[in-house]
Amino acid sequence: MINIVIDTNVLLSALLSNKGASYKLLSIIDSEKFVVHISTTLLYEYEEILKLKSKMSAVYVDAILDYICLIGKKNSIFYLWRPRLKDVDDDFLLELAVKSHSIIVTLNGKDFKPAFEYGLEVMTPKEFLQYIGETA
Repeated sequence: MINIVIDTNVLLSALLSNKGASYKLLSIIDSEKFVVHISTTLLYEYEEILKLKSKMSAVYVDAILDYICLIGKKNSIFYLWRPRLKDVDDDFLLELAVKSHSIIVTLNGKDFKPAFEYGLEVMTPKEFLQYIGETA
């Protein structure tokens, strides 16, 4: 099974437009082709950013997050090393990916260059969809 961690920018992109790879990824989030890994910190970030920057109602965002909680594999991370990334707000996402041996799916791949030091892959939503045999 393929493990992934989805960066907040991918979910925001999916909620802002029903076209493109981010939306396609969100529409198949319960696929048997991959497992989405989550943590409390990531969910708090999802909630904050999606409610602030998407045009969806808080109720709709909560429903999406509830579903992600239902299907996502929960992980505890312990913040044992920091900072690693240029944007320290992304360190928890890297730590989650390291713990869960996940591909990081993001629209900002350059921000996650240190992930390669841990043997992790970083892909855009489009690249990931191609990787699992889906089209955007």
